[in-house]
Amino acid sequence: MSQLWWYIGIATCVKLLLIPSYHSTDFEVHRHWLALTRSLPLSQWYSDKTSPWTLDYPPFFAFFERFLSLFAPLVDPKIVHLHDGLNYTAPTAVYFQRATVIVSDFCLFYAVHRLGRNLGPMARNLIWILVAWSPMLVIVDHMHFQYNGFLLGLLLLSISFLMEGRDLAGGFVFAILLCFKHLFAVAAPVYFVYLLRHYCWGRGIVRGFWQLFVMGTAVLAVFAAAYGPFVYQGQIQLVLRQMFPFGRGLCHAYWAPNFWVFYILLDKVLAFMLRKLGFSIEAPMASFTGGLVGDMSPFAVLPLVTPLTTFVMVLLALSPCLIRAWNKPQRKSISRWVAYAYTCGFLFGWHVHEKASLHFVIPFAIVAVQSLEDAKHYFLLSIVSCYSLFPLLYEAQEYPIKVLLLLLHSLLMWLGFSALYGQIEPAEEAVIAKKVDGPYEARISQGSARKREFKMGSVSRIYFFGLVIVEVYGQFLHPYLLSNKLPFVPLMMISTYCAVGIMYSWIWQLRQIVGSVS
Repeated sequence: MSQLWWYIGIATCVKLLLIPSYHSTDFEVHRHWLALTRSLPLSQWYSDKTSPWTLDYPPFFAFFERFLSLFAPLVDPKIVHLHDGLNYTAPTAVYFQRATVIVSDFCLFYAVHRLGRNLGPMARNLIWILVAWSPMLVIVDHMHFQYNGFLLGLLLLSISFLMEGRDLAGGFVFAILLCFKHLFAVAAPVYFVYLLRHYCWGRGIVRGFWQLFVMGTAVLAVFAAAYGPFVYQGQIQLVLRQMFPFGRGLCHAYWAPNFWVFYILLDKVLAFMLRKLGFSIEAPMASFTGGLVGDMSPFAVLPLVTPLTTFVMVLLALSPCLIRAWNKPQRKSISRWVAYAYTCGFLFGWHVHEKASLHFVIPFAIVAVQSLEDAKHYFLLSIVSCYSLFPLLYEAQEYPIKVLLLLLHSLLMWLGFSALYGQIEPAEEAVIAKKVDGPYEARISQGSARKREFKMGSVSRIYFFGLVIVEVYGQFLHPYLLSNKLPFVPLMMISTYCAVGIMYSWIWQLRQIVGSVS
């Protein structure tokens, strides 16, 4: 237990040192929500237009902000001033809001503790390094400013319950998470199919219906607690409209490295070629680099992508996982399926934020300590995902910090995976294979005549070398070459190159699920 507190202490010290660092407009968003929930009655929370940063999270997060607002006046009363406090960034406000993120991370620490308590010492320590010391969480939460650690803690807590066979508790916590942040709903189909099959199906008609009733009642109770007050106020349509602003467009202002990067680039290339051939192609009204905000079509040649299109694509991409979860609902596979679900949502979803890569990188850390191949894939995926977040911290003083965080974490991952998998002898592998079922584990036993090593393949090494080239060009060469004419090129290069890596990750994860590697 003392070792656990060392991990927490080191992580907290790093976060405290980063308090004076850059913070984005999300800092003002959450400060305004503190003021809004403190100053206005519940009936006006989702209708207030005092600031452009209107409340667009589910009710539990609004209640969470209301709870934090009880303590804010003790530090600085102006933090919760609705009108006078707009864009208020006094040191007291910065310290208070940064502190709330640090304290809320204890939810994540508890979830990691639960996940690691039944693992061996080396795997348990590695889980702590991968999650509690994640550079992505440091960049997004403790510099850029958000509360992802707290929310991901709820997700990992839910997964830990499911892996222990406590399905009711797992489903209940996941329902709570959805009422904090609805973007986690991408994994809801996986939860539904798994819980229906594992918790309700095959237990007899009477018991099966009873367990379905119990689970449904628990989930409905959570949603009733969250949305009931707004139903009573006659505001449920307003709440849902705020939560699902489809008019924001297909892409976010900074292009998340997903499938739609290739789609839009293809549209640009086709438009350019057709103009060269003499066709009259009008430039799209919305800008690719402007975030495609609005309802106008950002495409010159290719068909318009609608929210329904992205929904269908996510569901189709999820379908192999749902089939596997129904046919073989194994507890040890739930973290893999959840990570895959969020990868699908990230790649094919509507208006995806680059920060959403946390949703699949953090759960996949649980998978990474289960096999050598998963560890190799996680090493690639986590580095690519972390690097894709670099444009969030665009000020010069933060550049050494984000580079150092990524390099240090990469070194720790390499040492941890090498220690975990480099000591497995062939005889031990055969024993491990006998303890689990499935064709993949049997193949490990038969094909492991020598001691395994943690090392990356030639393709991965080439890809990492490409990351270095992209960064060197964008950071050091582009400002002296084309920054005036084409200022968006470094962003485009990062998004496109990282999208290649994450598309590869999606295909790799899909092959593991279809091939029963769970």
